[in-house]
Amino acid sequence: MNIDTMRTIDRWGGIPLTFVLTLLVRLCERLRPPRQERPQRILFIELSEMGSTILVNPALEKARDRFKAELFFVIFAKNRASLDLLRTIPEANIFTIREENLLTLATDTLRFLLWTRRKGIDTVVDLELFSRFTALLSGACGAGNRVGFYSFHNEGLYRGDLLSHKVAYNPHIHIAKNFIALINALLAEPGEVPHSKSLISDGEIRLPQVNPGPDELEAIRALIRARYPDYTPEQHRLVLINPNASELLPQRRWMPERYQQLVEHILEQYQDVLVLLTGAGSEAAEAAAMSTRVGSRRCLNFAGATSLGQLPALYTLASLMVTNDSGPGHFSAITPLATLVLFGPETPALYGSLGNSTPIFAGLACSPCVSAANHRKTPCSDNRCLQAITVDQVFQLVRERLSPAGSLARG
Repeated sequence: MNIDTMRTIDRWGGIPLTFVLTLLVRLCERLRPPRQERPQRILFIELSEMGSTILVNPALEKARDRFKAELFFVIFAKNRASLDLLRTIPEANIFTIREENLLTLATDTLRFLLWTRRKGIDTVVDLELFSRFTALLSGACGAGNRVGFYSFHNEGLYRGDLLSHKVAYNPHIHIAKNFIALINALLAEPGEVPHSKSLISDGEIRLPQVNPGPDELEAIRALIRARYPDYTPEQHRLVLINPNASELLPQRRWMPERYQQLVEHILEQYQDVLVLLTGAGSEAAEAAAMSTRVGSRRCLNFAGATSLGQLPALYTLASLMVTNDSGPGHFSAITPLATLVLFGPETPALYGSLGNSTPIFAGLACSPCVSAANHRKTPCSDNRCLQAITVDQVFQLVRERLSPAGSLARG
């Protein structure tokens, strides 16, 4: 299903279903009051954003370490591989939901409700901001502790009253700190309203670093040599260009012609650089077309060349990445890779990478235009927030990161 169909179902089906489920949960809890015990088996729900599986990792580790709890996760099947980058969640504790059509969605939802009971889930943490579908999963999974973001007196985005721990979403702090606030709600004294009345430091949202082994690094080198036989790590630096963004928000894409100009500038200025155009396998044709337009052997179509699990090795070998605001900007945060991330309809203040990253953000009066309040759906069809970012502006930042080490740089 495409994203607009899912939004429509979430709205028109989610509102009445969450209302009915709220009544049923209240009735059941009146007949049999739930026990809110110390969390031991904690389920996290985050379905739609691959990058969020990186941003939530500090919250996962805090929950595991503070409660000595076993962690579980539910995610859309197409995003499952993103959990393998840090492996904080055991593979056996991950449940996937297919969203190709209503039948698979309904079937997997029923399977999920049986799975949570078999696993003895006592605590559920809903990481989605205001999704009604995840509210239904939380309310029906059988957990006594149900933590999530709650609107309180904010209008709109009704999704029932199914939470035992209601956290005030804060649109003025980074989303990773909002995720930590969900865990802090479980640590708070009973009766706190709203959760979480706690200070969250920058030190709490640090990410672990992944160190690929020699075999993993050599596998990436072999993939590069298959496309450029003369590649040697001692003579060439790698610059990754990720010109795509997910279909969830296509307005995040910087214009392809500007990426092409940027690649041409890099190749002209740095004779020791190989540019790898990265992306998913479905984006390989687009990357091939750009490579052809650039017309240089040192511009390689690398879209679909690696699995998601191989990205840390690729990022470890690379010198720099330029990307739209999308998953790779977050995946690179678990490596030392310097990354330039172009922001438009989102803001880096809330969704910036937690790694060695520099955001590029024009800061127009209309931007950011997506938020929890509009289900990340914008009426904009003319992303001037990204058009305002020039090739020269980005290239200057590229030069600052490549030139100090550029013994073969010209000019």
